[in-house]
Amino acid sequence: MKITPVRTKVFEPCQNLPAFIAAHLPSVKEGCVIAVSSKVAGLWEGRTAPLKDKEKLIKQESSFALKTSLCHFTIKDGMVMTNAGIDESNIKGQLALLPKDSYKTAEKLRKELCKIYGVKKLGVILTDSMILPLRAGIITAAVAYSGFCGVKDYRGKKDIYGRKLKMTLVDIADTLAASAGLMMGEGKEQTPFAVIEDAPVKFTSKSRKGEIQYPLKDDLYYPFFKKFLKD
Repeated sequence: MKITPVRTKVFEPCQNLPAFIAAHLPSVKEGCVIAVSSKVAGLWEGRTAPLKDKEKLIKQESSFALKTSLCHFTIKDGMVMTNAGIDESNIKGQLALLPKDSYKTAEKLRKELCKIYGVKKLGVILTDSMILPLRAGIITAAVAYSGFCGVKDYRGKKDIYGRKLKMTLVDIADTLAASAGLMMGEGKEQTPFAVIEDAPVKFTSKSRKGEIQYPLKDDLYYPFFKKFLKD
């Protein structure tokens, strides 16, 4: 697998994102995945707000919000993230919000890029940073994706000793996002998207919203935060 970050000009609110990507990436091969910062996807839709509205917007944009000493611990679109994905970095004097519906945005971007590049098999991931429990630093995760299966199911298959696997699901979407995020960076790199070639994915033309979400009460971390959450 090969990941190539693409350095670009600064993306401005309400710019045409498919045209912006094509201007910096003239062509792609059939069967690639393009990882795109969810921030530029939100800016494409004009999703900005004044700095003073941050606290109010965090609560509006999330289904659950718990204030901590560092940030708000939030759940948005079935995903745990800080501050509902609202960010002040790499945007001048305002807040950047996630797309209104990240999966619809990923699907729209993929379809437009397929037309531009003349390809049928193309994946798109919208990426954002997240924090893992008991780990220093951030990693990159998939806020949404389109064009490929985001989960590989090993349940019922056997390991090298013939033992049948009962629980193993491989989170392909987040793993690819984390790999791309490492190359894209978090500071002033100006690489808001990256091309992933030869990724071990199964391409599909169907939207798979919800595929990657896991039932709350079945989640490994549920015992640690259930007292804060309501059904």
